[in-house]
Amino acid sequence: MSRFVHVDIAADDPKRAADFYQSVFGWKVQELPGPEPYWLVSTDASDSAAIGAGIGKRTEPWQGVAPTIEVTSADEAAAKVVKAGGSIITPKALMPGVGHLIAFRDTEGNVLLLLEPVRPPDENGAAG
Repeated sequence: MSRFVHVDIAADDPKRAADFYQSVFGWKVQELPGPEPYWLVSTDASDSAAIGAGIGKRTEPWQGVAPTIEVTSADEAAAKVVKAGGSIITPKALMPGVGHLIAFRDTEGNVLLLLEPVRPPDENGAAG
């Protein structure tokens, strides 16, 4: 069964947003290295059921707060989204070290993300 695994927060100024959430809620916020500014948010390290978040630079007008749903196949889930009346906003894209992401709009206009995570290699070195 698919589950919510992450909340993506788009911001015009990701550092300002990171400082805001850390100040208001006491969340641990850590900037990740890479070509695009992105801050990883940990809401409660002691709660294994807590959903993490991230803050990135807003690059598209539709970006806001988008829950991320983990799926076993992004392509299959996207096909189901379309069949059920939703629409795909961005095609499948690889986020290195994380997995394949697809942004979609549900029948009510809400934007969500599908994540097919990178699987760790098996004993033969092939991705699972």
